[in-house]
Amino acid sequence: MTNELDRLMSITDLSEMLGVPIDTLYGWRHRGEGPGGYRVGRHVRCRRATVEAWLDTQADRRESQRGAH
Repeated sequence: MTNELDRLMSITDLSEMLGVPIDTLYGWRHRGEGPGGYRVGRHVRCRRATVEAWLDTQADRRESQRGAH
């Protein structure tokens, strides 16, 4: 049985999870702003654990910016 955090997510899965358009995810990837991923042939895949960790950093960044004002 595969651990859910180890499962590779498609860009569509990621779009649904984050509630952002697929084009936004590709833009983030191009600029190095989104969660890290892997190219598997023509496809981009992300580990759920990597996405969760990236989300945590986004929350921390927002909190630190709010405290700086």
